[in-house]
Amino acid sequence: MAELLLTHGYFLYEDPKELQILKPYAPLGILYLCSHLRKQGFDVDVFDTTFSSREALFKHLRTETPSVLGIYANLMTRSNVVETLKVAREAGWKTIVGGPEPGAYALEYLQAGAHYVVFGEGELTMQELLEAFRAGDASSFTSVAGLAYLDSAGNMHETAPRSQIADLDSQPWPARHAIDVGRYVKTWRDAHGKGSVNFITARGCPYKCRWCSHQVFGQTHRRRDPLLVVDEVEWLLQTYTPDMVWVSDDVFTINHKWLRDYAAEMRRRGLRIPFECISRADRLNAEMLDVLAELGCFRIWIGSESGSQRILDSMDRGVKIEQVQQAVAMSRERGIESGMFLMWGYEGEELDDIEATIKHVSVSKPDIFFTTVSYPIKGTPYYKKISDRLVQLKPWGTSSDREIKIKGRHSQKFYSYADKLLKDEVQLARLAGTPAAESDVAASLRREIQLARSGLHSTRMEVEA
Repeated sequence: MAELLLTHGYFLYEDPKELQILKPYAPLGILYLCSHLRKQGFDVDVFDTTFSSREALFKHLRTETPSVLGIYANLMTRSNVVETLKVAREAGWKTIVGGPEPGAYALEYLQAGAHYVVFGEGELTMQELLEAFRAGDASSFTSVAGLAYLDSAGNMHETAPRSQIADLDSQPWPARHAIDVGRYVKTWRDAHGKGSVNFITARGCPYKCRWCSHQVFGQTHRRRDPLLVVDEVEWLLQTYTPDMVWVSDDVFTINHKWLRDYAAEMRRRGLRIPFECISRADRLNAEMLDVLAELGCFRIWIGSESGSQRILDSMDRGVKIEQVQQAVAMSRERGIESGMFLMWGYEGEELDDIEATIKHVSVSKPDIFFTTVSYPIKGTPYYKKISDRLVQLKPWGTSSDREIKIKGRHSQKFYSYADKLLKDEVQLARLAGTPAAESDVAASLRREIQLARSGLHSTRMEVEA
């Protein structure tokens, strides 16, 4: 039996929305952890739950000889992780959790069955913790930085903070051979006609958006050597023959010099692969968009969040509405699609701000846009600001931060009208100036817009009690 079993608690076949989308990607976080620990001489296995089931995972935990179980947890997998901890503890496993959420809910995860919570990046902390287990010294783990644990009386203790890994190039590539990456590519290809793989070129985001969590990488930005990234890309293309790739960085275009060097090396080796990535509007200019187009970028995702500058400023986004509109327009000129993320219900948003967002998206006309109603992630400035108005609707272990109610905010029905109005207004804007604009379709849209606007106003006074 391996010294450590890593898993992540996401089950694709239990996720109706993702089953409609069918765009899964390999869990790079635990694969980086696996490769680091194997390099240090530890025997590590991965149970990839993506295409498996909770029954199969639980059977494995109950029938295999118990050792150490490490679980990656995020906002959406909390309830699965809590259930897995219970099964693992009952079967005799030593349990560790890490990832984006446990740092903010260390006590809750410990009380739910974790022996240890790992804060931030896990490679070095897990290495030292496993070394302590090997040594057999029952108390030596207390000197391992980056941990939380309970004492015999149930009191939580935290060890000293751990510094981030400064040299990412010293880390091995993710242990993709530990799972079936080919199945991810095939799932994509069967559903969309194109197979895809993912990789990262950096860790962390230096920006200070008040609603965004920095639990794992902190407010840092550390980049890999562009030539070494190209080595990995070349290997990925040769090994898995994908039709496209997803660059999983928080913001791919932060460092313009890095991007120039990366593009030059891809050009020198004759490599080009269609890809999509996330950027910020203020990190896109004509030169960078030309570079992205040359590399094969077919879609850029931009966090627009709102069309109200007042709301963006309150978020500490550091971006101007005009920059977003210009980035979308310049992308279109180069044949690059734009995707836009939008957020309703941020603290202080009024009807005028919603109208401004609708106008902004109608003017920008991105190829795709997604909306969400803002939710407070524990540990963020946004969460702290409204913490006295939060209502936990269900027990912590069976819910997520998405399901916390904010007293005094508009009802879900209100935001559904906002969604309807946004979609109809954007569709009408796309029809403008074409013969279709005078058709029955346009007339029908105008009626729908009137109804949605009326509904938005009529539910304006509905707020969460």
